[in-house]
Amino acid sequence: MWTTIQDFLKYSPARLKVVRTIVELGFSVKEDGRIYCGIIEIPPTKIARAIGIDRRVINETVKMILSKPELKEVFENIKPAGPFFRDVAKKFGFGVVVINAEPKAIGVVAEATKFIAEEGISIRQILAEDPELYPEPKLTIITERELPGGIIPKLLKIAGVKGVSVF
Repeated sequence: MWTTIQDFLKYSPARLKVVRTIVELGFSVKEDGRIYCGIIEIPPTKIARAIGIDRRVINETVKMILSKPELKEVFENIKPAGPFFRDVAKKFGFGVVVINAEPKAIGVVAEATKFIAEEGISIRQILAEDPELYPEPKLTIITERELPGGIIPKLLKIAGVKGVSVF
């Protein structure tokens, strides 16, 4: 789908920036031409200011999305994924591991979660960044408690893993 979106916007980097922001933040575009985060309307002027683009570009991008049935169906149904605990995990007593892997590597999540489970630690949250949106995608795993240091060499041996950070 991202390739289709890029094809529609290949001559408009500003509109591509708008669409990327909408997708990354889980905003939806409704038939009334408004942008929402869940049930909360997000004014175009606020988005424009945040990403350094004229609000008219936001409005024109929304009109373009709604005029293309294949995009409209996608953007009307995007939902925010909920809270991401990475930056506040320590306040909750959680552990954090961030894994950098080859974007097309297969089985990284399965192997990493297997090693964590073998330590008897439950997982609270997992976020895998989409390689179509992020040039260096990361897999972030939030655990019920800090991970022991001995797990790092195991994680580094997973096929396709380039680096591991434990917080």
